Amino acid sequence: MNTPITPETRVADLLDAYPALEESLIASVPALEKLRNPVLRKTVTKVTTLEQAARLGGLSACELVQRLRGAAGQPDEDEPGGMHPGAPGWLCADRIRHNIDATSMLERGVHPIGTVRECVATLAPGEIIRLTSGFRPAPLIDLMSRSGLAVYSTETSPGSHETFFARPMPE
Repeated sequence: MNTPITPETRVADLLDAYPALEESLIASVPALEKLRNPVLRKTVTKVTTLEQAARLGGLSACELVQRLRGAAGQPDEDEPGGMHPGAPGWLCADRIRHNIDATSMLERGVHPIGTVRECVATLAPGEIIRLTSGFRPAPLIDLMSRSGLAVYSTETSPGSHETFFARPMPE
């Protein structure tokens, strides 16, 4: 099947496209055992996304999507483990809303902090900004952390860094 599995996928759509994933889904989110009830299956699954199901199971949406993609034989193309091994669960490539190239901005004499702040103001809960730079932007990391954003920074290769800023999801 070519139906992509994402955090926004509705449980009903997942099970229609991949009926064999029911056991994997229930094993990952035991509370979904109730979906074996035909009435609940026809109602709840139509409105519940994998992101919501993951929260119900105490998982990150990315972790649940990775498990289901693996069980379905789909590649983990944009999963956080593929992006950066050891990255936090909130780091999902499909949640990145803004990409900022700090290196090219600095080469033009423009400091990226204004652009980062503008982008932060537009983030919905769970959305992420990716900042690429030639160094670890420690002052910006500290500023964004103090502002309540989740932050993850890593050196992708010598002299190349990616830093991610996310507006946290409500509890």
